[in-house]
Amino acid sequence: MKVNIHPKYYPQATVTCGCGATFTVGSTREKINVEICSKCHPLYTGETRLVDTMGQVEKFKKRSDLAAQTAWKKKERVQKERKSEKSLRDLLSGM
Repeated sequence: MKVNIHPKYYPQATVTCGCGATFTVGSTREKINVEICSKCHPLYTGETRLVDTMGQVEKFKKRSDLAAQTAWKKKERVQKERKSEKSLRDLLSGM
């Protein structure tokens, strides 16, 4: 192995969850902050609740709606371009 290329290892790194739980693990970072852990995650607790951090569901719906609107506008623009190309071809063929 090469010397002096590996990060420092902390065998007692502290992990702090958003729910307030803390535990220690080995890591290359001394302190780690996480949003959700095994003590508050619905999969491990058996609760059926929606984990929505900072309105992620709303953000997804907003992006989805924006993408649909953009696709519709692009489709209209392509149709207009095809009409103008067709009318240009008709004009040139009539000469």
